[in-house]
Amino acid sequence: MVQENDFENGLRDDLKPTYRAVSIGLEELLHKTIPVLDHGFIRVVDYMGDDAAVVQAARVSYGRGTKKVSEDRGLIRYLMRHSHTTPFEMAEIKIHVKLPIFVARQWIRHRTASVNEYSARYSILDKEFYVPDAANLAAQSANNKQGREDAPLADNGWVLNLLREEAERSYAGYNALLNVSEEGMVIDNGRVGIARELARMNLSLNFYTQWYWKTNLHNLLNFLRLRADPHAQYEIRAYAERLLEITEKWVPLTYDAFKEYKLGAVTLSASAWKVVKSQLVGKSISFDESGLSQREWTELMSALKDE
Repeated sequence: MVQENDFENGLRDDLKPTYRAVSIGLEELLHKTIPVLDHGFIRVVDYMGDDAAVVQAARVSYGRGTKKVSEDRGLIRYLMRHSHTTPFEMAEIKIHVKLPIFVARQWIRHRTASVNEYSARYSILDKEFYVPDAANLAAQSANNKQGREDAPLADNGWVLNLLREEAERSYAGYNALLNVSEEGMVIDNGRVGIARELARMNLSLNFYTQWYWKTNLHNLLNFLRLRADPHAQYEIRAYAERLLEITEKWVPLTYDAFKEYKLGAVTLSASAWKVVKSQLVGKSISFDESGLSQREWTELMSALKDE
């Protein structure tokens, strides 16, 4: 597998002059390994464009647009506020990600990117699997069928042991199917191992895979809006939070607008907006009068509650 090295293949030492738009913030991170979870990482491989590319596309002009950052900032915030998305498609980023297979299966649902994954048909997977921290082990949520409770399990030692033991057993079986020892040497015992594309079936979803993921800024922001949300699964949210930091370095004006109008915003239905407008003029509307479902009402009341 590709090694997690900040200066892998000397890429950060191989400096070249360029006439392309450069994001100073992202240049600091280019080719650097950013750890995620226990064995995962994100590494920025390449990018195209910056905040100025968004502004230029919106104005359909030449050069870098206006010289006043305040005017560029205002335009980007206008575009974000009114969901004019195509200018944000003019900037792109390519990242190298190492992540557990079950996280990859969630991630791949965002079908607006080019993806090339490490091939376990061609190569042998490393013995690296994800085991959560004890603080992130929780019971099934009573209210959310696809989530966990906030409080960690009090008695979680057996869970951690089971996860480790099952992963160890799974990888030992994988090696046995390949007819390979734990040390990576072929075993001369007269048996013939099965094909790698079949042996991988024995591995569990917490083993790590890797891929290159290339997407434009608009689709990256949509990924972050969903996966950096507090309701997203912790493991994919950990990657999204690192990507938020990368995005802030890359396109700070766009990041600020995204944080203001998308990430920290609340979207209201027509019925919910009627409730809010009534409250603003001092008129109280009950749940029965609102036309909202119980879940919608609970979410609205939670959003309106003072912190």
